Amino acid sequence: MHWKDIRMVADPDSEWIDDYAPGEEGTLTGEAVTLDLHPTGFVLRALGALIDVVASVVVFVILAIALSLTLVTLGTEEAVQAALFIVTIVVCFVGIPMTVETLTKGKSLGKLAIGGRIVRLDGGSINVRHAAIRALLGIFEFYTTFGGAAALCGLLTPRTQRLGDLAAGTYCQYERVSGRVLPLFGIPPQLAEWARIVDVARMPTQLTRRIGQFLAQATQYDPDRRARIAAELATEAAVFVAPVPPVSPELFLAGVTVVRRERETEALRLERERLTKLQPALRGTPHSFPLRDDSPAG
Repeated sequence: MHWKDIRMVADPDSEWIDDYAPGEEGTLTGEAVTLDLHPTGFVLRALGALIDVVASVVVFVILAIALSLTLVTLGTEEAVQAALFIVTIVVCFVGIPMTVETLTKGKSLGKLAIGGRIVRLDGGSINVRHAAIRALLGIFEFYTTFGGAAALCGLLTPRTQRLGDLAAGTYCQYERVSGRVLPLFGIPPQLAEWARIVDVARMPTQLTRRIGQFLAQATQYDPDRRARIAAELATEAAVFVAPVPPVSPELFLAGVTVVRRERETEALRLERERLTKLQPALRGTPHSFPLRDDSPAG
């Protein structure tokens, strides 16, 4: 079983705080497939938004100065000048952000800096409608309330969504998750007999991630902390295991992990075999009906 490098934040009172998880279910697609996607944390989202706001303000200032010099040189009427300035504001703070996010499928200067991307709740790419809703509500969130509305909403939502995200049905996905492969290990010898009879139910996704993270980094902890974390995780995992072997918590976690890995691998193998057996029926024609020849007559 391979585990991704999950970003965890250590806290003096709590050993594990999930910095990104939207919930135990993950992201559900339209085909009822759960995706392991990572929402961007609040601090990174705030930094990315600040970069985007500064970039928009800089573009507006440059365009406003150029427009002012041009209009003064041409001697344009004040009413026309006011109308053009309004158009410039709309273009800089709504048009450009909307266009950039649409063309880049959810990217912007700030999101490139933090490694984020705006996606739909089902994990798909956004379109012009999503980008337009986000840009329009961004005027209120960032410029009218000086970012207060966006910050408050981000703190109160599990995926750090601002009002524009809630209205458009989007969130910021974090794309810089490490893909390093961790070494595999087999069932501990003390648990060989237990592994043949144990029943391991499906555990919550977050618990599985935390166990994998602990086993990958256990050697980096001091003995007391290592034993404490292993005991806490073993207590949570024991609810989904029967029988629970009389071994140390860390050895128990290793055994559960290997059993789950091997049984999931076996389930996938059996599924491939069933699909292979069904291929003749899936690709064949009913009752040996001849295939239609669509080639032009010679």
